[in-house]
Amino acid sequence: MAQSGKSTEADGTGADPADDAEIAGFGYERARDELVNVVKILEQGGLDLDESLALWERGEALANRCEEHLAGARKRVEDALHRTDLERQE
Repeated sequence: MAQSGKSTEADGTGADPADDAEIAGFGYERARDELVNVVKILEQGGLDLDESLALWERGEALANRCEEHLAGARKRVEDALHRTDLERQE
């Protein structure tokens, strides 16, 4: 899970497009569990700056993936409630 901290893009950002593609396929629970692990590792400390930044970036991507799932779930609930309201009005 942890990245080596090496930059994988020509711009030197350290972002890894393969990681982004991998994370995009994660379900909510997997993204959440990996995010929890990233936070634990970062809280323990002892990593060099590049490793810490790479983990932070992965954590941000995982958090964004979790938010996407939650936003989708929120939308589904709102849609279901709206349909229920419409059915009651008929």
